[in-house]
Formats: sequence, C-alpha cells, structure tokens
Amino acid sequence: MSIDRTGWKVTGPRVLRSEWSKFWSLRSSWITLAVSVVVMIAFGVIAAAVYSPPSDGSAPGTDAVSLALVGTSISGLIVGVLGVLMSAGEYGTGMVRSTYAAVPRRWLVLASKTAVIGSLVLVLSTLAALISFGLGKAGLHGEKIALAVGDDGVLRSLAGAGIYLALFAMLGVALGSLVRSTSGSIAALVGVVMLLPGLTAVLPGDMQDSLDPYLPGNAGASIYSLHTASDSLSPGAGFTVFAVWVAVALAAAAIRLKRTDV
Repeated sequence: MSIDRTGWKVTGPRVLRSEWSKFWSLRSSWITLAVSVVVMIAFGVIAAAVYSPPSDGSAPGTDAVSLALVGTSISGLIVGVLGVLMSAGEYGTGMVRSTYAAVPRRWLVLASKTAVIGSLVLVLSTLAALISFGLGKAGLHGEKIALAVGDDGVLRSLAGAGIYLALFAMLGVALGSLVRSTSGSIAALVGVVMLLPGLTAVLPGDMQDSLDPYLPGNAGASIYSLHTASDSLSPGAGFTVFAVWVAVALAAAAIRLKRTDV
C-alpha cells in the first residue's frame, strides 16, 4: 500500500506560513514592532507640536515631512534589531537546528523571514508615517512649512519612510543569519548604518564627498527626503543603492547557510 506524501512536501508558501506563525507566537516580536510604530508617531507629533520658526522667518532644511519623519532613524534601529532577533535569535536558543532539519533548503527559511518582516514593517511603518504627518498638521497650522498630503512629493516621502524601514529590517535579518550572534549582529547593524559615515571623515575631502552618498545610512535616508540636497542621491537612486546593500548582505547570508553547518 503506497502512502501519499504530497501533503508532507516542504514548499515556499508553507515555510512562509511557518515563519509568519513563528513571528506572531513570540510576544517580543509584535511588541517590538508596535514600539517602532509608536516611536515614529510620537516623535513626529511632538516635533510638530513644539516647532517654532526662526526669528528671521526662515526655516532652512525644515518642512512638515521632515518633522513627521523625525523618528524614522530611531524606528529603523528598532526594526533592525527585530530583524536580527528573527534570525540570530534562533541560533542563541538552538531552535535553528529544528528549523533547518524541517527545511533542508535553508535559503527558503532566510527568504521567508525576510518576506515576513519586510512586508509587516513596510505596511505598518507607512501607516505610521501617514498618521504622524496627519496628526502633526494640527501643530503646524498657520506655519509656513505646513504641507498637505497632496502636495508635491509628500506621499512619496511618507511611503519612502516605510520602504526605508522595511529594507532596514531585512538588513537586520541578513546580518543576523550571517553573524549568527545577536549582540554581534546588532553591533554590525549599528556600525554599518550609523558609524560607517563617521569613519569616512578621515578620508581626503574629495574621496569622502564621493563615497558618502553611497553609504547605506545616507542612501537610505535619501529615500524619504522631501528635498534632495546637492550632495545626496535622488530618492530613486538612494533606494537602488540601499537595496543593493541589503541584497549583498542577504546573498552573503545565503552562501554561509549553504556552506557551513549550524
């Protein structure tokens, strides 16, 4: 008598559902995700509420969108750490052995983790940016920097914040799988995105100016900037560069998964 094993086959959608269930089964996961949303909204609303224009009437570099997204960098660290915990956390608990025993094609696990955290952060962070901007309008009523959601570039910037944070979370997953240590992965994440720009300060001026826009943190920030500075990448170019950084990290993690044991 033959046994139908079709229902036992490991497929991409089943691994994806497994990682989705695993994410929501951990209280720390959804709490951390919620904290990133609250931080983004709270910082944006507070920045708008306490805003006071300069005495000369100008406000260089400040606009309603930049105030609404003032908490984006902090939220980025939070979702980046969440991405690290999704991958490196399993190495700390030893659960990774069970995961890869059930899913021999390890790249499927990495892809599923990346898809789960990326999609969740993209949707929730974009909503948080919209809410932050909407609530902040009350504090900026009558100010010269006030903007409407339909103004040129506003929606693109708010959506860009969601894209930036989603890529940041995916980078966390990649580094977690690559380094396989929670503390080491978080240190790598902070170093690559936050500290690397400071290290370029020791380079000659021309080299620094040429390199800075292509660093992951700077390229990522240009995705959600309303106005492009002369020394920054355009939003589209910034997205491409930051996405390449994330893709390289994921590729390196996939290669290590294939070539080394857990």
